[in-house]
Amino acid sequence: MSALTVNNLRKSFGGLHVTRNVTFEVAPGERRLIIGPNGAGKTTLFNLITGELTPDSGSIALFGEDITRVPSCRRPHLGMARTYQIITLFPHDTILHNVSLALLGLTPMRWNPLINMRRQRHLQEQAHEALRRVGLADIAERPLAQTSYGERRRVEIAMALAQNPRLLLLDEPFAGLSIDERQDVRQLLMTIPRDVTIVMIEHNMDVALEFAERITLLHFGEVIVEGTRAEVVADPRTREVYLGH
Repeated sequence: MSALTVNNLRKSFGGLHVTRNVTFEVAPGERRLIIGPNGAGKTTLFNLITGELTPDSGSIALFGEDITRVPSCRRPHLGMARTYQIITLFPHDTILHNVSLALLGLTPMRWNPLINMRRQRHLQEQAHEALRRVGLADIAERPLAQTSYGERRRVEIAMALAQNPRLLLLDEPFAGLSIDERQDVRQLLMTIPRDVTIVMIEHNMDVALEFAERITLLHFGEVIVEGTRAEVVADPRTREVYLGH
């Protein structure tokens, strides 16, 4: 049984075909890299997988369960979590509060506008553990606005890991990071256990290629190359897409 199965997925915006019959499977525990030039449809593909967009046709299965029509708010409950290319956090709240809110979203308490987060000790303990995993437990009470860009990337990953996902989708986790910050995030990702399947979009090929076991290359919304790192790097279509020859 595959962790993620995408079958003949299509999505258009008016006359613009953003995703064209995309089909691939990701094995449990796999580290999959999705690459492609700007406009290839990578983030749209993620938005279809997470339910933020509805496909025109095709299907998506998570560990054998068809989730094509499952609302996006339900997919985290089925074991899916993601990060975003553009960081979407609350800058004036503490790091701990941001992660606690991610956990709150998985509980029935999320509908209570009067909830006192300070009294939700179990959520705070889980949030602290997630921050420990990404090396930020010692600054948990720091306002997010007082952190570096790399630390915010790690906070976002902590928010996703705190939800105990079986499938983790990372949308350009190395974007905007310094060389040292990239290495910190890479080391963090290497520590994630194999019971979490990871699918990552990334432009920073040097770092991403070290991490990926299999690669899917998208171009104009279509899968044109798929295989191991060596196979994709050696394929002339990869060179054509990225270098124009």
